[in-house]
Amino acid sequence: MPNITSTSEFLLLEFSDIRELQIIHFFVFLAVYLVAVTGNLLIITAVVLDHHLHVPMYFFLMNLAILDLGSISVILPKAMANSLLNSRSISYSGCVAQVFFYFLLAASNFAILTVMAHDRHIAICHPLQYETIMHKGACIQIAGGAWFTGILSATLHTSGTFANTFCANIINQFFCEVPQIIKLSCSDLYLIEIGILLFSCSLFGGCFIYIIITYMKIFATVLRMPSGNSRKKALSTCLPHLTVVSLFIFTGMFAYLRPPGNTSSQMNAICAVLYAILPPLLNPFIYSIRNKEIKTALLKLTDFGHFLVKLG
Repeated sequence: MPNITSTSEFLLLEFSDIRELQIIHFFVFLAVYLVAVTGNLLIITAVVLDHHLHVPMYFFLMNLAILDLGSISVILPKAMANSLLNSRSISYSGCVAQVFFYFLLAASNFAILTVMAHDRHIAICHPLQYETIMHKGACIQIAGGAWFTGILSATLHTSGTFANTFCANIINQFFCEVPQIIKLSCSDLYLIEIGILLFSCSLFGGCFIYIIITYMKIFATVLRMPSGNSRKKALSTCLPHLTVVSLFIFTGMFAYLRPPGNTSSQMNAICAVLYAILPPLLNPFIYSIRNKEIKTALLKLTDFGHFLVKLG
């Protein structure tokens, strides 16, 4: 196969070659994108403007919303533009940027989710030490560490992926997904990226185990609480986070742990939508529905909200 590393563009998977369906895909993705952007911006605005939410739990939630907003913005606008313009192309530099920023945001996202589990553990299991441990400086450092993890992961994956020489430029996905890009490699350097992927999976597994152990401790503490109201209040602060973590993990597992035989373009696209688009879309609603303080803060952002709050 010829070496086409010097190509200036890649060709992405198109959802359909029928023009009418391409327009429908554009409007569906546009609606999804606008809902996701609005939901995450509302969470960010509520946390920034409501002083009652200036506590560690909501500081980390704001970081999560920023990451969700960024991750969906890395993927959907280009997919929408291609559908609208009847195009499949993405420039080489655009593909590099998409890989870098998606890994930065996705890795930072899971790091923040891990940190949020730690925050809930300290709040419920060691409430008297909470303010001492989770002070403002510590929260900023922890969040910075999560973002640094994302930058490190993005740098490793991007450099490992694009150090390869490519013998084709057709990516079997509607965005620059690393496993699909590696399939285009005709050099032995793809082993480097596989090694980086294994390293990342080990870190992911470590965070996953930490979250499980943390929640085992939380549930053990909750069960020992003498008051039913105390147990209910403690669990109410954990359920949104636990739901978001489960959504993030299970959509990722569905995408990457499915049988090797399922490699059709349609299945690849569906899996990508599940793990790359669904969590950023649903996370704001999960926190808004299950959290009274967030709902109150969101209501205060509108005059109608002020009216309802006064009535309450």
